[in-house]
Amino acid sequence: MSIANDTRFWDRSSRRYAVSKIADQTAYEHTLSRTRALLRPNDRVLELGCGTGTTALRLADVVKTYLATDISGAMITIAAEKVVANPIPSLAFRIATAEGLLPEDRPYNAVLGFNYLHLVRDLPGTLLRIHTLLATEGLFISKTPCVGEMNPLIRLALLPAMRAIGMAPYAGIFRASDLAQLISAAGFDILASEIHSTNGNDNRPYIVARKR
Repeated sequence: MSIANDTRFWDRSSRRYAVSKIADQTAYEHTLSRTRALLRPNDRVLELGCGTGTTALRLADVVKTYLATDISGAMITIAAEKVVANPIPSLAFRIATAEGLLPEDRPYNAVLGFNYLHLVRDLPGTLLRIHTLLATEGLFISKTPCVGEMNPLIRLALLPAMRAIGMAPYAGIFRASDLAQLISAAGFDILASEIHSTNGNDNRPYIVARKR
């Protein structure tokens, strides 16, 4: 499996993904509210792994600029279709990965990655790239499934089998404690680590980290 395979998977899944329901809507709204409170009107924001743009459309109107990116061209096409019906001047969509984006003269004040970090193949490298893209004391805000804390049958048998037949993308296996260590090692101070699930059984920590 390669990045190209992952891209093809998400391209094939894009229309089904676009109409799928959010499993825990209350938790999602909490995440949006928490994130919105951390953003400022003059911020330049980058979202990685934006999918079909659902989160970008909810947050872009509170900041100066909001660039939402995804590896899948099909996902970005759907996101662009959504914004045609409800234009937001500050919002732009682009096919890109963190590694493919170059640092700009005006770095981002916040980088967002929701349901994203477990899908990247070089997590330490991606975190270092995010650090480079951020302004000094900029925020990296993420909410990531920690596959290492899932049922062993799922992570050791089901996921590898599904990947082998092209029914699942790459998924990195790490625990919440591992993720926190990697974020810190990439040059961030973790300000908050929260669980937003309403059922209390969630392996997706919401982490707010500040660039050192």
